Amino acid sequence: MKVQKKTTSFWFWLLMGTAISILPGCNQCTSNGPTASTPGPANDQLVLAMSQEFENLNPILQQMLATSYLNGFVIHSINWINKDWEWECALCVKTPSLENGLAKIVTENGVKKVVSSWEIKPNAKWGDGAPVTGHDFKLSWQVGGSKNVAVGEKKNYTRIESVTVDAVNPKKFTIKHDKAYYDFYKLSHSNIGLLPSHIEAPIWEKTKNQPGAYEKQTEYAKNPLNPGLYNGPYKISELKLGSHIIFTPNEYFYGDAPKIKKIIAKLISNTQTMEANLFSGSVDMISILGMTFDQALSLKEKLDRDPKLSGKYKVKFEPGLVYEHVDLNLRNPLLKDVRIRKALRHGVNVKELTDALFRGQQKPALHSVHPMDSYFTKDVEKYAFDLEKSKALLEEAGWKANASDGYRYKDGEKLTLNLMTTAQNKTREQVQVFLQAAWKKIGVNVTLKTQPARIFFGETVRKGTYPGLAMFAWISSPDNPPASIFHSSMIPSRKNSFSGQNSGAWSNPVVDEALDLIETELDQKERQKLMVKVMQEYNKDVPVIPLYFRSDVAVIPANMKNHFVTGHQHSAPRWAQHWDLGN
Repeated sequence: MKVQKKTTSFWFWLLMGTAISILPGCNQCTSNGPTASTPGPANDQLVLAMSQEFENLNPILQQMLATSYLNGFVIHSINWINKDWEWECALCVKTPSLENGLAKIVTENGVKKVVSSWEIKPNAKWGDGAPVTGHDFKLSWQVGGSKNVAVGEKKNYTRIESVTVDAVNPKKFTIKHDKAYYDFYKLSHSNIGLLPSHIEAPIWEKTKNQPGAYEKQTEYAKNPLNPGLYNGPYKISELKLGSHIIFTPNEYFYGDAPKIKKIIAKLISNTQTMEANLFSGSVDMISILGMTFDQALSLKEKLDRDPKLSGKYKVKFEPGLVYEHVDLNLRNPLLKDVRIRKALRHGVNVKELTDALFRGQQKPALHSVHPMDSYFTKDVEKYAFDLEKSKALLEEAGWKANASDGYRYKDGEKLTLNLMTTAQNKTREQVQVFLQAAWKKIGVNVTLKTQPARIFFGETVRKGTYPGLAMFAWISSPDNPPASIFHSSMIPSRKNSFSGQNSGAWSNPVVDEALDLIETELDQKERQKLMVKVMQEYNKDVPVIPLYFRSDVAVIPANMKNHFVTGHQHSAPRWAQHWDLGN
Protein backbone atom coordinates (compact mmCIF):
# COMPACT_ATOMS: atom_id res chain seq x y z
CA MET A 1 0.00 0.00 0.00
CA LYS A 2 1.71 3.01 -1.10
CA VAL A 3 -0.74 4.48 1.02
CA GLN A 4 -2.99 1.69 1.70
CA LYS A 5 -5.28 0.84 -1.08
CA LYS A 6 -8.50 1.39 0.60
CA THR A 7 -9.68 3.87 2.98
CA THR A 8 -12.65 3.26 5.12
CA SER A 9 -11.94 -0.33 5.30
CA PHE A 10 -9.85 -2.84 3.60
CA TRP A 11 -12.19 -3.71 0.83
CA PHE A 12 -13.47 -7.24 0.98
CA TRP A 13 -11.66 -7.96 -2.16
CA LEU A 14 -10.58 -11.53 -1.67
CA LEU A 15 -8.43 -13.57 -3.95
CA MET A 16 -8.04 -16.98 -5.56
CA GLY A 17 -9.86 -20.24 -5.77
CA THR A 18 -13.31 -21.42 -6.85
CA ALA A 19 -14.77 -24.66 -8.03
CA ILE A 20 -15.99 -24.04 -11.55
CA SER A 21 -16.09 -26.05 -14.72
CA ILE A 22 -14.05 -25.01 -17.73
CA LEU A 23 -16.02 -23.56 -20.58
CA PRO A 24 -18.65 -26.19 -21.27
CA GLY A 25 -20.24 -25.37 -24.57
CA CYS A 26 -18.62 -21.98 -25.17
CA ASN A 27 -18.98 -21.75 -28.94
CA GLN A 28 -17.54 -18.24 -29.14
CA CYS A 29 -14.45 -18.86 -27.06
CA THR A 30 -12.04 -20.03 -29.72
CA SER A 31 -8.78 -18.27 -28.99
CA ASN A 32 -6.41 -16.76 -31.44
CA GLY A 33 -3.70 -17.08 -28.81
CA PRO A 34 -0.13 -17.91 -29.80
CA THR A 35 1.04 -21.47 -30.21
CA ALA A 36 4.40 -22.75 -31.37
CA SER A 37 3.61 -21.77 -34.95
CA THR A 38 1.13 -18.88 -34.80
CA PRO A 39 1.63 -15.16 -34.12
CA GLY A 40 0.33 -13.40 -31.03
CA PRO A 41 -3.29 -12.37 -30.61
CA ALA A 42 -4.67 -9.38 -32.49
CA ASN A 43 -7.24 -6.73 -31.67
CA ASP A 44 -10.16 -8.76 -32.99
CA GLN A 45 -10.24 -10.93 -29.84
CA LEU A 46 -8.48 -11.52 -26.52
CA VAL A 47 -9.14 -14.49 -24.25
CA LEU A 48 -8.06 -14.17 -20.62
CA ALA A 49 -8.23 -16.72 -17.82
CA MET A 50 -9.19 -16.19 -14.20
CA SER A 51 -9.61 -18.67 -11.38
CA GLN A 52 -12.44 -17.06 -9.45
CA GLU A 53 -16.09 -16.53 -10.29
CA PHE A 54 -17.87 -13.32 -9.33
CA GLU A 55 -20.60 -13.15 -6.71
CA ASN A 56 -22.75 -10.22 -7.92
CA LEU A 57 -22.05 -7.68 -10.67
CA ASN A 58 -23.98 -4.96 -8.86
CA PRO A 59 -21.25 -2.42 -7.92
CA ILE A 60 -22.82 -1.71 -4.53
CA LEU A 61 -23.15 -5.36 -3.55
CA GLN A 62 -19.82 -6.65 -4.86
CA GLN A 63 -17.39 -7.88 -2.20
CA MET A 64 -14.93 -9.97 -4.20
CA LEU A 65 -11.88 -8.97 -6.19
CA ALA A 66 -13.13 -11.16 -9.04
CA THR A 67 -16.23 -9.00 -9.35
CA SER A 68 -14.21 -5.80 -9.11
CA TYR A 69 -11.85 -7.06 -11.83
CA LEU A 70 -14.68 -7.94 -14.24
CA ASN A 71 -16.60 -4.76 -13.49
CA GLY A 72 -13.52 -2.81 -14.49
CA PHE A 73 -14.36 -3.57 -18.12
CA VAL A 74 -17.92 -2.34 -17.88
CA ILE A 75 -18.44 0.09 -14.99
CA HIS A 76 -16.56 3.30 -14.29
CA SER A 77 -16.87 5.13 -10.98
CA ILE A 78 -16.82 8.85 -10.27
CA ASN A 79 -13.08 8.72 -9.59
CA TRP A 80 -10.40 6.15 -8.73
CA ILE A 81 -6.72 5.48 -8.08
CA ASN A 82 -4.55 5.25 -11.19
CA LYS A 83 -1.50 3.09 -11.87
CA ASP A 84 0.70 5.69 -10.14
CA TRP A 85 -1.42 5.37 -6.98
CA GLU A 86 -2.91 8.84 -7.38
CA TRP A 87 -6.59 9.81 -7.33
CA GLU A 88 -7.96 10.95 -10.68
CA CYS A 89 -11.36 11.60 -12.24
CA ALA A 90 -13.04 8.89 -14.25
CA LEU A 91 -16.62 10.13 -14.75
CA CYS A 92 -16.14 13.46 -13.02
CA VAL A 93 -14.89 16.69 -14.55
CA LYS A 94 -12.74 17.58 -11.55
CA THR A 95 -12.24 16.09 -8.09
CA PRO A 96 -13.26 18.61 -5.41
CA SER A 97 -10.76 19.73 -2.79
CA LEU A 98 -10.55 22.44 -0.17
CA GLU A 99 -7.72 23.93 -2.21
CA ASN A 100 -9.61 24.25 -5.53
CA GLY A 101 -12.73 25.62 -3.85
CA LEU A 102 -15.05 22.81 -4.97
CA ALA A 103 -15.23 21.65 -1.36
CA LYS A 104 -15.70 23.65 1.82
CA ILE A 105 -16.08 23.13 5.53
CA VAL A 106 -19.34 24.42 7.00
CA THR A 107 -20.53 24.50 10.61
CA GLU A 108 -24.10 23.55 11.45
CA ASN A 109 -25.31 23.47 15.06
CA GLY A 110 -21.70 23.38 16.21
CA VAL A 111 -20.78 20.43 13.96
CA LYS A 112 -18.20 20.81 11.19
CA LYS A 113 -19.28 19.23 7.92
CA VAL A 114 -17.81 19.05 4.44
CA VAL A 115 -19.79 20.00 1.35
CA SER A 116 -18.41 19.09 -2.08
CA SER A 117 -19.62 20.01 -5.57
CA TRP A 118 -19.34 17.49 -8.39
CA GLU A 119 -19.99 17.43 -12.11
CA ILE A 120 -20.26 14.38 -14.38
CA LYS A 121 -18.62 14.57 -17.80
CA PRO A 122 -21.13 15.81 -20.40
CA ASN A 123 -20.66 12.80 -22.68
CA ALA A 124 -20.80 10.14 -19.93
CA LYS A 125 -23.63 7.72 -20.74
CA TRP A 126 -24.88 4.29 -19.80
CA GLY A 127 -24.74 1.56 -22.43
CA ASP A 128 -28.31 2.24 -23.60
CA GLY A 129 -27.59 5.92 -24.24
CA ALA A 130 -29.09 7.30 -21.01
CA PRO A 131 -26.89 10.01 -19.47
CA VAL A 132 -24.94 9.40 -16.27
CA THR A 133 -26.22 12.00 -13.79
CA GLY A 134 -26.29 13.01 -10.17
CA HIS A 135 -29.53 11.04 -9.84
CA ASP A 136 -27.48 7.87 -10.31
CA PHE A 137 -25.23 8.81 -7.42
CA LYS A 138 -28.19 9.79 -5.25
CA LEU A 139 -29.89 6.44 -5.80
CA SER A 140 -26.64 4.64 -5.05
CA TRP A 141 -26.35 6.52 -1.75
CA GLN A 142 -29.94 5.61 -0.83
CA VAL A 143 -29.52 1.93 -1.66
CA GLY A 144 -26.11 1.54 -0.03
CA GLY A 145 -27.20 3.28 3.15
CA SER A 146 -30.34 1.22 3.61
CA LYS A 147 -30.48 -1.11 6.60
CA ASN A 148 -32.17 -3.66 4.33
CA VAL A 149 -29.21 -4.01 1.94
CA ALA A 150 -25.95 -5.78 2.79
CA VAL A 151 -22.87 -3.88 1.67
CA GLY A 152 -19.25 -4.29 2.72
CA GLU A 153 -18.69 -0.71 3.86
CA LYS A 154 -22.01 0.65 5.01
CA LYS A 155 -20.48 3.66 6.71
CA ASN A 156 -19.28 5.06 3.38
CA TYR A 157 -22.96 5.60 2.57
CA THR A 158 -24.44 6.43 5.96
CA ARG A 159 -21.97 9.20 6.72
CA ILE A 160 -23.35 11.18 3.77
CA GLU A 161 -26.09 13.45 5.08
CA SER A 162 -27.58 14.55 1.78
CA VAL A 163 -27.16 14.48 -1.99
CA THR A 164 -28.68 17.36 -3.94
CA VAL A 165 -28.98 17.16 -7.73
CA ASP A 166 -28.97 20.43 -9.64
CA ALA A 167 -32.50 21.17 -10.88
CA VAL A 168 -31.24 22.73 -14.11
CA ASN A 169 -28.25 20.53 -14.93
CA PRO A 170 -28.59 17.01 -13.45
CA LYS A 171 -24.94 16.36 -14.36
CA LYS A 172 -24.12 18.51 -11.33
CA PHE A 173 -24.73 17.44 -7.73
CA THR A 174 -23.64 18.35 -4.22
CA ILE A 175 -22.70 16.00 -1.40
CA LYS A 176 -22.93 16.98 2.25
CA HIS A 177 -21.21 14.69 4.75
CA ASP A 178 -22.39 14.68 8.36
CA LYS A 179 -18.84 15.49 9.51
CA ALA A 180 -15.72 17.01 7.98
CA TYR A 181 -14.22 13.73 6.79
CA TYR A 182 -10.74 14.01 5.32
CA ASP A 183 -11.50 11.45 2.57
CA PHE A 184 -14.78 12.94 1.36
CA TYR A 185 -13.46 13.01 -2.21
CA LYS A 186 -13.05 9.25 -2.60
CA LEU A 187 -15.94 8.08 -4.77
CA SER A 188 -14.55 4.93 -6.35
CA HIS A 189 -16.54 1.69 -6.34
CA SER A 190 -14.35 0.62 -3.41
CA ASN A 191 -16.11 3.37 -1.48
CA ILE A 192 -19.44 4.04 -3.20
CA GLY A 193 -20.82 2.15 -6.16
CA LEU A 194 -22.75 3.81 -8.98
CA LEU A 195 -26.14 2.53 -10.14
CA PRO A 196 -28.12 3.50 -13.28
CA SER A 197 -31.16 5.16 -11.72
CA HIS A 198 -33.27 4.89 -14.89
CA ILE A 199 -33.12 1.09 -14.49
CA GLU A 200 -32.58 0.44 -10.79
CA ALA A 201 -34.80 3.16 -9.21
CA PRO A 202 -38.12 1.37 -9.96
CA ILE A 203 -36.68 -1.88 -8.59
CA TRP A 204 -35.52 -0.10 -5.47
CA GLU A 205 -38.93 1.45 -4.87
CA LYS A 206 -40.54 -1.99 -4.96
CA THR A 207 -37.99 -3.70 -2.69
CA LYS A 208 -36.60 -1.08 -0.30
CA ASN A 209 -38.75 -2.08 2.67
CA GLN A 210 -37.93 -5.80 2.50
CA PRO A 211 -34.57 -7.04 3.88
CA GLY A 212 -32.59 -8.84 1.19
CA ALA A 213 -35.18 -8.22 -1.53
CA TYR A 214 -33.18 -5.72 -3.59
CA GLU A 215 -30.23 -8.11 -3.86
CA LYS A 216 -32.47 -10.69 -5.51
CA GLN A 217 -34.39 -8.31 -7.80
CA THR A 218 -31.61 -6.01 -9.05
CA GLU A 219 -31.29 -6.05 -12.83
CA TYR A 220 -27.64 -7.04 -12.40
CA ALA A 221 -28.90 -10.38 -11.06
CA LYS A 222 -32.00 -10.77 -13.24
CA ASN A 223 -30.72 -9.53 -16.59
CA PRO A 224 -26.97 -8.81 -16.56
CA LEU A 225 -26.93 -8.48 -20.37
CA ASN A 226 -28.91 -5.22 -20.19
CA PRO A 227 -26.46 -2.70 -21.72
CA GLY A 228 -27.96 0.11 -19.63
CA LEU A 229 -26.25 -1.33 -16.56
CA TYR A 230 -22.80 -0.41 -17.83
CA ASN A 231 -21.00 2.85 -18.57
CA GLY A 232 -17.44 1.58 -19.16
CA PRO A 233 -15.61 0.83 -22.42
CA TYR A 234 -17.32 -2.56 -22.73
CA LYS A 235 -20.71 -4.14 -22.10
CA ILE A 236 -21.52 -7.78 -21.37
CA SER A 237 -22.88 -9.57 -24.43
CA GLU A 238 -22.78 -13.15 -23.11
CA LEU A 239 -22.53 -14.66 -19.64
CA LYS A 240 -22.56 -18.28 -18.58
CA LEU A 241 -22.03 -18.92 -14.88
CA GLY A 242 -19.19 -21.29 -14.20
CA SER A 243 -17.91 -20.87 -17.72
CA HIS A 244 -17.27 -17.49 -19.34
CA ILE A 245 -18.18 -13.85 -19.87
CA ILE A 246 -17.90 -12.06 -23.20
CA PHE A 247 -17.31 -8.31 -23.36
CA THR A 248 -17.89 -6.23 -26.49
CA PRO A 249 -17.43 -2.46 -26.99
CA ASN A 250 -19.95 -0.05 -25.52
CA GLU A 251 -20.92 2.32 -28.33
CA TYR A 252 -21.90 5.01 -25.81
CA PHE A 253 -18.62 4.98 -23.87
CA TYR A 254 -17.49 8.50 -23.01
CA GLY A 255 -13.78 7.87 -23.61
CA ASP A 256 -11.65 6.50 -26.42
CA ALA A 257 -13.22 3.56 -28.24
CA PRO A 258 -11.59 0.29 -27.12
CA LYS A 259 -9.15 -1.22 -29.58
CA ILE A 260 -9.88 -4.87 -28.79
CA LYS A 261 -13.25 -5.86 -30.30
CA LYS A 262 -14.03 -8.81 -28.06
CA ILE A 263 -12.66 -9.87 -24.67
CA ILE A 264 -13.57 -13.29 -23.33
CA ALA A 265 -12.99 -14.09 -19.66
CA LYS A 266 -12.70 -17.84 -19.13
CA LEU A 267 -13.23 -19.22 -15.66
CA ILE A 268 -10.68 -21.96 -14.93
CA SER A 269 -10.76 -23.00 -11.30
CA ASN A 270 -7.65 -25.13 -11.23
CA THR A 271 -4.68 -22.79 -11.18
CA GLN A 272 -2.36 -25.52 -12.45
CA THR A 273 -4.49 -25.98 -15.55
CA MET A 274 -3.98 -22.40 -16.69
CA GLU A 275 -0.46 -22.82 -17.96
CA ALA A 276 -1.54 -25.74 -20.17
CA ASN A 277 -4.39 -23.60 -21.53
CA LEU A 278 -1.94 -20.77 -22.21
CA PHE A 279 0.55 -22.89 -24.12
CA SER A 280 -2.17 -24.70 -26.08
CA GLY A 281 -3.55 -21.37 -27.28
CA SER A 282 -6.90 -21.77 -25.49
CA VAL A 283 -6.22 -18.52 -23.65
CA ASP A 284 -4.06 -15.53 -24.55
CA MET A 285 -3.38 -14.14 -21.09
CA ILE A 286 -3.82 -14.91 -17.41
CA SER A 287 -5.30 -12.23 -15.17
CA ILE A 288 -4.14 -11.30 -11.67
CA LEU A 289 -6.82 -13.77 -10.53
CA GLY A 290 -5.01 -16.65 -12.12
CA MET A 291 -1.64 -18.18 -11.44
CA THR A 292 -0.26 -18.45 -7.95
CA PHE A 293 3.00 -16.66 -7.29
CA ASP A 294 5.12 -19.82 -7.29
CA GLN A 295 3.61 -20.91 -10.60
CA ALA A 296 4.36 -17.51 -12.08
CA LEU A 297 7.99 -17.71 -10.95
CA SER A 298 8.34 -21.12 -12.59
CA LEU A 299 6.71 -19.86 -15.77
CA LYS A 300 9.05 -16.88 -15.93
CA GLU A 301 12.01 -19.25 -15.67
CA LYS A 302 10.63 -21.28 -18.56
CA LEU A 303 10.23 -18.14 -20.65
CA ASP A 304 13.77 -17.04 -19.81
CA ARG A 305 15.12 -20.41 -20.98
CA ASP A 306 13.09 -20.60 -24.19
CA PRO A 307 13.37 -17.68 -26.67
CA LYS A 308 10.33 -18.91 -28.60
CA LEU A 309 8.16 -18.66 -25.51
CA SER A 310 9.67 -15.41 -24.28
CA GLY A 311 8.75 -13.86 -27.60
CA LYS A 312 5.10 -14.72 -26.99
CA TYR A 313 4.46 -13.96 -23.32
CA LYS A 314 5.47 -11.63 -20.52
CA VAL A 315 5.08 -12.32 -16.82
CA LYS A 316 4.38 -9.10 -14.90
CA PHE A 317 4.94 -8.77 -11.15
CA GLU A 318 3.84 -5.81 -9.04
CA PRO A 319 4.33 -5.66 -5.25
CA GLY A 320 0.94 -4.88 -3.87
CA LEU A 321 -1.45 -4.59 -0.99
CA VAL A 322 -2.89 -8.09 -1.02
CA TYR A 323 -2.60 -9.19 2.60
CA GLU A 324 -2.80 -12.96 3.12
CA HIS A 325 -3.76 -13.79 6.67
CA VAL A 326 -5.79 -16.06 8.96
CA ASP A 327 -8.81 -14.46 10.62
CA LEU A 328 -9.70 -15.79 14.07
CA ASN A 329 -13.39 -16.03 14.89
CA LEU A 330 -13.55 -14.51 18.36
CA ARG A 331 -17.05 -15.87 18.84
CA ASN A 332 -15.34 -19.24 19.36
CA PRO A 333 -14.88 -19.80 23.15
CA LEU A 334 -11.36 -21.15 22.59
CA LEU A 335 -10.26 -18.13 20.60
CA LYS A 336 -11.63 -15.69 23.15
CA ASP A 337 -8.53 -16.52 25.20
CA VAL A 338 -5.75 -14.20 23.99
CA ARG A 339 -3.14 -16.70 25.25
CA ILE A 340 -4.31 -19.23 22.68
CA ARG A 341 -4.25 -16.58 19.97
CA LYS A 342 -0.71 -15.55 20.87
CA ALA A 343 0.38 -19.17 21.03
CA LEU A 344 -0.87 -19.71 17.50
CA ARG A 345 1.05 -16.69 16.25
CA HIS A 346 4.31 -17.65 17.96
CA GLY A 347 3.86 -21.14 16.55
CA VAL A 348 4.13 -20.15 12.86
CA ASN A 349 7.47 -19.62 11.14
CA VAL A 350 6.20 -17.33 8.37
CA LYS A 351 9.68 -16.78 6.92
CA GLU A 352 10.12 -20.52 6.48
CA LEU A 353 6.69 -20.60 4.83
CA THR A 354 7.46 -17.82 2.33
CA ASP A 355 10.94 -19.19 1.61
CA ALA A 356 9.48 -22.62 0.84
CA LEU A 357 6.56 -21.50 -1.30
CA PHE A 358 7.79 -18.25 -2.86
CA ARG A 359 11.60 -18.46 -2.74
CA GLY A 360 11.53 -15.55 -0.34
CA GLN A 361 9.98 -13.22 -2.94
CA GLN A 362 6.84 -12.48 -0.91
CA LYS A 363 7.62 -10.90 2.42
CA PRO A 364 6.18 -11.85 5.82
CA ALA A 365 3.68 -9.35 7.19
CA LEU A 366 4.21 -7.65 10.54
CA HIS A 367 0.58 -6.60 10.60
CA SER A 368 -2.12 -5.55 8.13
CA VAL A 369 -0.41 -2.36 6.88
CA HIS A 370 2.05 -2.71 4.01
CA PRO A 371 5.55 -1.21 4.47
CA MET A 372 4.90 1.04 1.43
CA ASP A 373 1.90 2.61 3.14
CA SER A 374 2.32 5.91 4.95
CA TYR A 375 0.50 4.34 7.92
CA PHE A 376 3.08 1.58 8.38
CA THR A 377 4.81 1.30 11.76
CA LYS A 378 7.28 -1.08 13.39
CA ASP A 379 6.35 0.16 16.86
CA VAL A 380 4.17 -2.84 17.72
CA GLU A 381 4.40 -6.04 19.74
CA LYS A 382 6.27 -8.64 17.69
CA TYR A 383 5.87 -12.40 17.61
CA ALA A 384 9.08 -14.24 16.83
CA PHE A 385 8.75 -17.91 15.94
CA ASP A 386 9.08 -19.58 19.36
CA LEU A 387 7.64 -23.04 19.98
CA GLU A 388 8.55 -23.02 23.65
CA LYS A 389 6.75 -19.74 24.24
CA SER A 390 3.71 -21.11 22.40
CA LYS A 391 3.67 -24.20 24.59
CA ALA A 392 4.07 -22.14 27.75
CA LEU A 393 1.12 -19.92 26.81
CA LEU A 394 -1.07 -22.97 26.22
CA GLU A 395 0.03 -24.48 29.53
CA GLU A 396 -0.84 -21.21 31.25
CA ALA A 397 -4.29 -21.36 29.64
CA GLY A 398 -4.82 -24.81 31.18
CA TRP A 399 -4.23 -26.94 28.07
CA LYS A 400 -1.98 -29.84 29.02
CA ALA A 401 0.02 -31.98 26.60
CA ASN A 402 -0.93 -35.64 26.27
CA ALA A 403 2.11 -37.85 25.85
CA SER A 404 0.19 -40.51 23.91
CA ASP A 405 -0.90 -38.40 20.94
CA GLY A 406 0.95 -35.09 21.40
CA TYR A 407 -2.21 -32.98 21.48
CA ARG A 408 -3.42 -30.82 24.34
CA TYR A 409 -6.46 -31.45 26.50
CA LYS A 410 -8.48 -29.59 29.09
CA ASP A 411 -11.31 -31.15 31.06
CA GLY A 412 -11.25 -34.08 28.64
CA GLU A 413 -11.56 -31.87 25.54
CA LYS A 414 -8.93 -31.93 22.81
CA LEU A 415 -7.71 -28.50 21.70
CA THR A 416 -9.17 -28.52 18.18
CA LEU A 417 -9.66 -25.72 15.67
CA ASN A 418 -10.97 -25.75 12.11
CA LEU A 419 -9.07 -23.90 9.35
CA MET A 420 -11.07 -22.97 6.25
CA THR A 421 -10.04 -21.44 2.93
CA THR A 422 -10.94 -21.37 -0.76
CA ALA A 423 -11.10 -24.61 -2.72
CA GLN A 424 -8.83 -25.62 -5.59
CA ASN A 425 -6.15 -23.08 -4.83
CA LYS A 426 -2.87 -24.94 -4.74
CA THR A 427 -0.99 -22.33 -2.73
CA ARG A 428 -3.67 -21.93 -0.09
CA GLU A 429 -3.98 -25.68 0.30
CA GLN A 430 -0.21 -25.90 0.78
CA VAL A 431 -0.34 -23.14 3.39
CA GLN A 432 -3.18 -24.96 5.14
CA VAL A 433 -1.05 -28.09 5.44
CA PHE A 434 1.95 -26.06 6.60
CA LEU A 435 -0.10 -24.38 9.35
CA GLN A 436 -1.67 -27.66 10.39
CA ALA A 437 1.78 -29.23 10.81
CA ALA A 438 3.16 -26.16 12.60
CA TRP A 439 0.36 -26.03 15.14
CA LYS A 440 0.49 -29.78 15.72
CA LYS A 441 4.01 -29.21 17.11
CA ILE A 442 2.49 -27.15 19.95
CA GLY A 443 -0.32 -29.61 20.52
CA VAL A 444 -3.18 -27.97 18.62
CA ASN A 445 -5.32 -30.27 16.47
CA VAL A 446 -6.24 -28.38 13.28
CA THR A 447 -8.83 -29.79 10.89
CA LEU A 448 -8.94 -28.50 7.31
CA LYS A 449 -11.86 -27.56 5.12
CA THR A 450 -12.24 -25.74 1.80
CA GLN A 451 -15.20 -24.16 0.03
CA PRO A 452 -15.70 -22.70 -3.45
CA ALA A 453 -14.74 -19.02 -3.27
CA ARG A 454 -18.23 -17.83 -4.12
CA ILE A 455 -19.65 -19.63 -1.07
CA PHE A 456 -16.67 -18.99 1.19
CA PHE A 457 -16.67 -15.23 0.63
CA GLY A 458 -20.34 -14.73 -0.23
CA GLU A 459 -21.67 -16.60 2.79
CA THR A 460 -19.18 -18.04 5.27
CA VAL A 461 -16.79 -15.11 5.69
CA ARG A 462 -19.40 -12.43 5.00
CA LYS A 463 -21.57 -13.74 7.82
CA GLY A 464 -18.73 -14.82 10.11
CA THR A 465 -19.95 -18.42 10.30
CA TYR A 466 -16.58 -20.17 9.98
CA PRO A 467 -16.14 -22.09 13.24
CA GLY A 468 -12.55 -21.18 14.02
CA LEU A 469 -9.97 -19.96 11.50
CA ALA A 470 -10.43 -18.57 7.99
CA MET A 471 -7.54 -17.94 5.60
CA PHE A 472 -8.04 -15.37 2.84
CA ALA A 473 -6.72 -12.01 1.65
CA TRP A 474 -7.65 -8.36 1.92
CA ILE A 475 -6.76 -5.72 -0.60
CA SER A 476 -7.03 -2.04 0.19
CA SER A 477 -6.48 1.43 -1.16
CA PRO A 478 -3.76 3.95 -0.46
CA ASP A 479 -4.43 6.02 2.65
CA ASN A 480 -7.28 3.84 3.79
CA PRO A 481 -7.90 3.32 7.52
CA PRO A 482 -9.44 -0.16 7.93
CA ALA A 483 -12.67 0.81 9.68
CA SER A 484 -14.84 -1.75 7.91
CA ILE A 485 -12.73 -4.70 9.06
CA PHE A 486 -11.61 -3.49 12.51
CA HIS A 487 -14.39 -1.29 13.93
CA SER A 488 -16.80 -3.10 16.26
CA SER A 489 -19.76 -1.48 14.48
CA MET A 490 -18.70 -3.40 11.37
CA ILE A 491 -19.27 -6.86 12.89
CA PRO A 492 -21.76 -8.48 10.48
CA SER A 493 -24.96 -9.78 11.98
CA ARG A 494 -28.56 -10.43 11.07
CA LYS A 495 -29.47 -7.09 12.67
CA ASN A 496 -27.37 -5.11 10.19
CA SER A 497 -28.15 -7.40 7.23
CA PHE A 498 -24.58 -8.75 7.48
CA SER A 499 -23.03 -5.44 6.46
CA GLY A 500 -19.47 -4.75 7.52
CA GLN A 501 -16.37 -6.87 7.12
CA ASN A 502 -15.27 -7.47 10.70
CA SER A 503 -16.19 -11.12 10.30
CA GLY A 504 -13.99 -12.27 13.20
CA ALA A 505 -16.01 -10.06 15.60
CA TRP A 506 -13.01 -8.19 17.05
CA SER A 507 -14.08 -5.43 19.43
CA ASN A 508 -11.57 -3.01 20.93
CA PRO A 509 -12.67 0.42 22.26
CA VAL A 510 -9.22 1.98 21.71
CA VAL A 511 -9.36 0.95 18.05
CA ASP A 512 -12.93 2.19 17.67
CA GLU A 513 -12.02 5.59 19.08
CA ALA A 514 -8.89 5.93 16.92
CA LEU A 515 -10.74 4.96 13.75
CA ASP A 516 -13.54 7.40 14.54
CA LEU A 517 -11.02 10.20 15.04
CA ILE A 518 -9.11 9.40 11.85
CA GLU A 519 -12.20 10.02 9.74
CA THR A 520 -12.30 13.72 10.55
CA GLU A 521 -8.59 14.35 11.07
CA LEU A 522 -7.43 16.54 8.19
CA ASP A 523 -3.75 16.44 9.21
CA GLN A 524 -2.00 13.43 7.66
CA LYS A 525 0.63 13.26 10.43
CA GLU A 526 -2.06 13.10 13.10
CA ARG A 527 -3.83 10.33 11.18
CA GLN A 528 -0.56 8.42 11.11
CA LYS A 529 -0.29 8.65 14.91
CA LEU A 530 -3.82 7.33 15.28
CA MET A 531 -3.11 4.44 12.93
CA VAL A 532 -0.07 3.51 15.04
CA LYS A 533 -2.48 3.08 17.97
CA VAL A 534 -4.68 0.84 15.84
CA MET A 535 -1.76 -1.34 14.78
CA GLN A 536 -0.45 -1.57 18.33
CA GLU A 537 -3.80 -2.85 19.55
CA TYR A 538 -4.05 -5.14 16.54
CA ASN A 539 -0.77 -6.83 17.41
CA LYS A 540 -1.53 -6.90 21.12
CA ASP A 541 -4.96 -8.50 20.74
CA VAL A 542 -4.07 -10.87 17.86
CA PRO A 543 -7.47 -11.06 16.13
CA VAL A 544 -5.55 -12.22 13.05
CA ILE A 545 -2.47 -14.30 12.20
CA PRO A 546 -0.60 -12.17 9.59
CA LEU A 547 1.08 -14.22 6.89
CA TYR A 548 2.50 -12.25 3.96
CA PHE A 549 1.85 -9.54 1.38
CA ARG A 550 1.34 -10.85 -2.11
CA SER A 551 2.47 -9.45 -5.39
CA ASP A 552 -0.04 -9.15 -8.21
CA VAL A 553 0.93 -11.33 -11.15
CA ALA A 554 -0.36 -11.35 -14.71
CA VAL A 555 0.77 -13.17 -17.84
CA ILE A 556 0.14 -11.17 -21.00
CA PRO A 557 0.91 -11.54 -24.72
CA ALA A 558 4.32 -10.13 -25.57
CA ASN A 559 2.74 -7.87 -28.18
CA MET A 560 0.25 -6.34 -25.74
CA LYS A 561 0.61 -2.62 -25.07
CA ASN A 562 -0.84 -0.36 -22.37
CA HIS A 563 -1.55 -3.12 -19.87
CA PHE A 564 -0.25 -2.57 -16.36
CA VAL A 565 -0.55 -4.30 -13.01
CA THR A 566 -1.47 -1.72 -10.38
CA GLY A 567 -0.86 -3.60 -7.12
CA HIS A 568 -4.14 -2.25 -5.72
CA GLN A 569 -7.82 -3.07 -6.17
CA HIS A 570 -8.36 -0.64 -9.05
CA SER A 571 -6.98 -3.16 -11.48
CA ALA A 572 -5.98 -3.10 -15.15
CA PRO A 573 -9.43 -3.59 -16.78
CA ARG A 574 -10.48 -0.08 -15.69
CA TRP A 575 -8.25 1.18 -18.50
CA ALA A 576 -9.01 -1.67 -20.92
CA GLN A 577 -9.94 0.75 -23.71
CA HIS A 578 -6.22 1.43 -24.07
CA TRP A 579 -5.17 -2.23 -24.35
CA ASP A 580 -3.65 -2.78 -27.77
CA LEU A 581 -2.66 -5.99 -29.55
CA GLY A 582 -1.72 -4.29 -32.78
CA ASN A 583 1.51 -5.65 -34.29
